[in-house]
Amino acid sequence: MSACVYFVAGAVLLYLIVYYNVFRGVRGSTSVRLEGKTVIVTGANTGIGKATALLLAKRGARVILACRNKEKAEVAVYDIRKESGNNQVVFMQLDLASLKSVHSFAETFLKTEPRLDILINNAGVMGPGYTEEGFGAAFGVNHLGHFLLTNLLLDRLQRCGHSRVLTVAALLHRFGSIDFPLLASKKDLVSSQSTWHNFQAYCNSKLCNVLFTRELANRLEGTSVTCYSLHPGVVYTELCRSMSLWQQLLIMPFAKLFLMDPEMGSQTTLHCALQEGIEPLSGRYFSNCAVQQVGAKGRDDALAKKLWEVSERLTGLL
Repeated sequence: MSACVYFVAGAVLLYLIVYYNVFRGVRGSTSVRLEGKTVIVTGANTGIGKATALLLAKRGARVILACRNKEKAEVAVYDIRKESGNNQVVFMQLDLASLKSVHSFAETFLKTEPRLDILINNAGVMGPGYTEEGFGAAFGVNHLGHFLLTNLLLDRLQRCGHSRVLTVAALLHRFGSIDFPLLASKKDLVSSQSTWHNFQAYCNSKLCNVLFTRELANRLEGTSVTCYSLHPGVVYTELCRSMSLWQQLLIMPFAKLFLMDPEMGSQTTLHCALQEGIEPLSGRYFSNCAVQQVGAKGRDDALAKKLWEVSERLTGLL
């Protein structure tokens, strides 16, 4: 009996050590208000995006929920308005898996919204599939869609004085790579749609997020726009909704025990969006509300520049 008690106590202790030292997040501390400011949050109908939108709405911002699914987004708008008491929360259609939709969103936004202070590239997918233009889903949605969106809105960001662009990356960028010949032949950074390749595609897309932010900062140097990439923490969200049922069931017990909830997962995003004095850190990568070192590939300026130039061609900006 005593051995069983010791085993349970040891397991609980191990859980607490791992949770508090590896998975538990840090809360931001800024009290900045956002009345008169406009924010776009992509993928804001669920998970980290919805939590981020809610907390920004509570600070008085006009928040644009840029989402693909109209029904879910309208429910999110209702929830956020009710909880925040802020009626300046609206939905605008955006499907990052369609470059045509990105253009349409940007055109509508620029016609109807006079300012943009913060752009949060939050939406992300992990799993099989292709975009409307035939790109692998992770590369097309997580990187190309946000790359095009940011470029189409840059002028409006620059007109608003001190504005920011945030791109939600991930610690998994360290396992990413970019194979340009494969991209040219397959329209993707992986060679197949297997479970392993889907995971690798996600890692690759997160490396793209980090490199995009680095090059964007280089190009915006000397302007009033700053940008940051970030790791939100290990968060239990709907990111894996495209996984098979057995894969989701396999990960669920681990997720419930260890992973952060979306509100905690939004803290580093809020830090990068609101914290005063981080402007000199434009282009850097944050985690747990603090600047962190990225992997070696994420610090490669030549790779970042090449990815930018290739992305310009793929999205038709050139």
